Amino acid sequence: MKKCFLVLLITVITNLAFATEGMWLPLLLKQLNEKEMQAMGMKIGAEDIYSINRGSLKDAIVQFGSGCTGEIISGQGLLLTNHHCGAGQIQSHSSLAHNYLQDGFWAMSHEEELPNPGLTATFIVRMEDVTKQVLDNVSPDMHYKERQAWVTKNIDKLREATAREPYQDVLIRPFFEGNQYYLFITETYRDVRLVGAPPISIGKFGVDTDNWVWPRHAADFSIFRIYAGPDNKPADYSPDNIPFVPQYFLPVSMDGISEGDFTMVFGFPGRTEEYLPSFAIDQRVNVINPIRIGIRDRSLDILNEEMRRDPQVRIQYVTKQNRIANSWKKWIGESQGIKATDGVGRKKEFEREFQKRVESRPEWKEKYGALLSRFEKLYAELEPYASGREYIAEIAFRNIELFSLANSLHGVVKQYETNGAEALKPRMPRIQAYLDGFYKDYRPDIDQRVFAALMEVYFAELNPAYQSQFAITQFVDAQKDPAELARIVYTKTKLVDPTAMSKAIDAGPEAFIKLLAEDYAYTLMRRIAEISEAQVQETYDRIQDEIGLLQEQYMAAQMEVFPEKRFYPDANSTMRVTYGKVAGYQARDAVNYSPQTYLEGVMEKYVPGDYEFDVPEKLRELYRKKDYGPYGVNGKMPVCFIGTNHTTGGN
Repeated sequence: MKKCFLVLLITVITNLAFATEGMWLPLLLKQLNEKEMQAMGMKIGAEDIYSINRGSLKDAIVQFGSGCTGEIISGQGLLLTNHHCGAGQIQSHSSLAHNYLQDGFWAMSHEEELPNPGLTATFIVRMEDVTKQVLDNVSPDMHYKERQAWVTKNIDKLREATAREPYQDVLIRPFFEGNQYYLFITETYRDVRLVGAPPISIGKFGVDTDNWVWPRHAADFSIFRIYAGPDNKPADYSPDNIPFVPQYFLPVSMDGISEGDFTMVFGFPGRTEEYLPSFAIDQRVNVINPIRIGIRDRSLDILNEEMRRDPQVRIQYVTKQNRIANSWKKWIGESQGIKATDGVGRKKEFEREFQKRVESRPEWKEKYGALLSRFEKLYAELEPYASGREYIAEIAFRNIELFSLANSLHGVVKQYETNGAEALKPRMPRIQAYLDGFYKDYRPDIDQRVFAALMEVYFAELNPAYQSQFAITQFVDAQKDPAELARIVYTKTKLVDPTAMSKAIDAGPEAFIKLLAEDYAYTLMRRIAEISEAQVQETYDRIQDEIGLLQEQYMAAQMEVFPEKRFYPDANSTMRVTYGKVAGYQARDAVNYSPQTYLEGVMEKYVPGDYEFDVPEKLRELYRKKDYGPYGVNGKMPVCFIGTNHTTGGN
């Protein structure tokens, strides 16, 4: 444990304010970035990063699951990723008797490594520009839906025609708001086993308080291993599978870092929106984010209280809490950062220069002259629907588990209504397996508290025009007491009763659908969803279609009007490279942060028994003895460092 902790802890990178902008496609580094990267201190070439002719860095980088990055660090498929990325798997193997989440886990042999059904690791084999093929027969004057229909048709045709091995997949993604398209050939390995993880008090030290901020002291890592069939190709889990042999793996350096060193982040950043107009950013910061943050404040207050109180609840809810809290903290920082840097004002300044250039040339003025005024009008129209949509989504479908379950089961009802009972019969075992997984980590009493807290917001803050009359009636019948409404709902519903649900499934599709149709919570969820679909979503989608088409034109306009600017595509969960240097920064007046943190900082934050800042006895002992082995630097143990890289969640 000591070796893994001390070696890998120094590789954790937290990237804050960036000086070197851009999340670049590795395919284009030679053309766009290599000289600058080498001038900043990179000692390899673009071909060493991305090559289809030989093993390169890209062959050591995987998409871990559906939203994280992993790195291959050995010739036997050993994979390093974040602790929070592996937390779901660590949690699934944990119990009070074997609390790997709390105590950590280390497999001492291949036989002790733990399988994880459904977990995947995806490699990029190659990528290519397919813009011409995808935009064939697409014209600028098309309506958004007509354009998308042609794009979808062309993508389907291209996917069908692309040569690949039987174990490979084809992924085609838009870039620059649909002005460019790239094709990715991928290989997905389906047998990924847990090898090791530190205790959560090390891997998630600081929990939400320290998330997305500096100074950071978390050893945010976990270790897995990819397994393959006898031919080293992807295979379903089998005890006979063997450790995967990669084309390339990352050697782990023991040299540490110094301020000014070149840094590179290679991975799969999730989503950025660099090229939005000021009206969108203003709406995000002043309307949408406050709604999201306020609702999740309530949800997290309850979850955090319950998780602190009961170790079993912490095991059950750690992944769910992390999913809610990670975005919540990001939105808080996003809003603070935009306000602190006058992000909206700077966008408006850029737009003034854009409009000035556009009006200087008649052909630009004709094509692009009205873009910004149309954006302003559309975002004003969108605002009430966007806020209503966000309230309903956050309350009904993202934070109340009972409603999320009911909404998932609505898909089963739709299949039954479309295809009948016979078509549903083969799905019943899968529905039961889904419910088993849900109930394993579900506490109705906790969810009932969340329901009461969030439905109070629904009736108090959501525009009454978007509220369900059925829900209002139930609220009135409950004396307008959210806690009483919650008690009634959770008492009446069968969706919180695993035995009743299993009996209905065993009785066949008709009995299961009948249970849902008559269920109080399912009915309440559908009435809330139906008014949302009719009064909010339909208009929201129509306006967003117009904005989407406008955004595509605006992106093309920026690239044409600012030819001197080096544009990079927004993150969209595809492989990217960002680069910068190890550097500290000035946080505010008279506050300067160093680029390196040490174990001393962990001990300064240490609060015995605390939910966020406890430290295991073994680590405290190593600190007292200064037992750092070969990993210490001048008697201190490095922990984390920061660089100027431009990055986001997923990377």
